[in-house]
Amino acid sequence: MKEVLVIYYSQSGQLLDIVQNLVSTFDPKRINITYHRIRPEKDYGFPWKPAEFYDAFPESFLQTPCALHPPEAEIMGKKYDLVVLGYQVWFLTPSIPINSFLKSDHAKKLLNDTPVVTVIACRNMWLMAQEKMKRLLLDCNARLVGNIALVDRHINHISVITIVHWMMGGKKTRYLGIFPKPGVSDDDIRGCARFGTPIQEALLNANYQDLQDNLLILNAVRVKPLLIQTDKRGNILFSKWANLIIRKGGAGSPKRKKLLVWFKYYLLFAIWVIAPIVFIVFLATYIPLYNKIKREKAYFSSVGLKNS
Repeated sequence: MKEVLVIYYSQSGQLLDIVQNLVSTFDPKRINITYHRIRPEKDYGFPWKPAEFYDAFPESFLQTPCALHPPEAEIMGKKYDLVVLGYQVWFLTPSIPINSFLKSDHAKKLLNDTPVVTVIACRNMWLMAQEKMKRLLLDCNARLVGNIALVDRHINHISVITIVHWMMGGKKTRYLGIFPKPGVSDDDIRGCARFGTPIQEALLNANYQDLQDNLLILNAVRVKPLLIQTDKRGNILFSKWANLIIRKGGAGSPKRKKLLVWFKYYLLFAIWVIAPIVFIVFLATYIPLYNKIKREKAYFSSVGLKNS
């Protein structure tokens, strides 16, 4: 009997639906599945309150861990043949609970020399978050063997409006009755069951060499060239903002509230003004940079890590 551990952190429940559908095709006679929801001692509420959402930015981006409840003794007492790790992206970075878990001694024990398949659910940008995830897994001596990225497929500005409606309102419904539903579509959530077949085959054969290639055939990852440079540039700017804000105090500190207001307006400006300009520049440089873009698409679709 193969042992699979599904680790996840989900506020709305969407990510749990995704990982459950992913492993739904596993043969229960040959594979035993255990779930572990990461539990912060002070959990992050859902729906978000706007002030709390922006206040989570510095610690999220700087990957500052929070205190967690430990996994149950039964979970820690097993050696797993595969770990499925589901995570959200907060501010271009794996969420605080996920970062915190991966920096813990519990994660280092559970993931040591263990194959890991990451499953991402986010609005659109996940590339640099996955690069950070690769390094966190490397620190745990884990082996990243597969990645699946599920995103909101609607255009950027539509998805901004709908995700804010969901995050701040708490309901995955059509804003004003005319916008599409936010987040990963129901069809994509149900459809991720198809990824279970190559994962199960690799697990039972203990051979993950071709797993990511087989997942890519099933469209597990779609890298949008426009978002590569947007994500990279966003990380540079977020680094400046996060380090500036964190110097004003910790989470909830009154001294950093004023800067967080300015950061909020910066985000709105970046989304509604800078992003369209970046798109125009991308179109103008696409042909001369085509070979570089092609290489980057191949890299970000893979489970490899540069300079590892």
